[in-house]
Amino acid sequence: MPSVLHEAVADLFRQRPRLAADLLALSDACVVPEFDHARLESGDFPDIDPTEYRADAVVALTSGNSPVLAAVIEVQLRPDPEKEWSWPVYLTTLRARLRCPTVLLVLCADDRTAARCRRPLLLAPGCTLVPVVFGPADVPVITDPAQVGENPELAVLSAVAHRNHPDREQILTVFAAEMVDVANGQMYIDLVLAILPRAARKLLETLMATGTYQYKSEFARRYYAEGEAKGEAKGEASALLTILRARQLPVPEEVEHEVLSCSDVDLLNSWVKRAATAATIAEVFEK
Repeated sequence: MPSVLHEAVADLFRQRPRLAADLLALSDACVVPEFDHARLESGDFPDIDPTEYRADAVVALTSGNSPVLAAVIEVQLRPDPEKEWSWPVYLTTLRARLRCPTVLLVLCADDRTAARCRRPLLLAPGCTLVPVVFGPADVPVITDPAQVGENPELAVLSAVAHRNHPDREQILTVFAAEMVDVANGQMYIDLVLAILPRAARKLLETLMATGTYQYKSEFARRYYAEGEAKGEAKGEASALLTILRARQLPVPEEVEHEVLSCSDVDLLNSWVKRAATAATIAEVFEK
C-alpha cells in the first residue's frame, strides 16, 4: 500500500518529468544524452500475465519525436526483495515498447535502503542490472534561493531528504522564502509540512510566520482538513482516521474508539506520523 511519502515523491516526477534527467545528471552511473523534451509515459506493464506490474513513474527523454532514454522511477521506503524480480521486467518491457535504452532510478527514504537497492542484479551470464540510486546522502543540499526557483521539485526532495541535517534551518529558511513564488509552490509547501517530523515542521511554520499553518492545497486538505476545527486532540484523532481511510488501511471498531477517546496529543501526533508511511494498521499502533 503506497504511503503519503511514497506517493508525494512519485508525484514530483509527474509534475515535472525533467526531474528524472536532473537526478540522472547528478549521478556518475548514467550519461544523459542530449534531449529537447521530457514526457511522462504509462507506468503500467500489463504485457506479462498473470502478474500486474506498475512502476511509480516512467519518463521518456526525447529528441524530436524519438525517445533517446527512458527512466523507470521507483520510490522505496524500505528494502523489498520482490523488487529484484519486477524491476527487470519494467526495464525490458519499456525498452521493447519505446525502442530506446532504459535506466532504473530508485529514490530511497534512508541510506540503509539505498545501500540495499544499489546491489547489482544478475539477470543472465554477462547481463547485470545496476540501478541508479539516490538515498538522503545523495540528494543535494539546496540553500541557494536561485536553485529553488529553477528546480522547486529538487528543492522539495532536499527539504525532505535533509529534514534532520545539521543545516536544516538554512535549508528550510530558503525553502520557505522562495517556494511561495513558484508554480505549485503552495502544494509543495503543504507536502513538505505533511512529511516533516514535528520539530522541523514547527520550524518551517515559524519561518513562514504562520504560527498555526492552514493547509491550502488539495493534497493536504484531503488528509488533514477534517481535524483542523475540532480542538487539538480531536483534530489529531480525526486527521489520523482520515489518513488511514484515505490510504485504505482497515480501521477496526475498537481501534477507532481508542483513537477518538485518546487525549494524549503527543501520542496522537506520533500515530499520525506513522500513518503516513506504515504498510499495515499494526505498524501505526505498535508499542
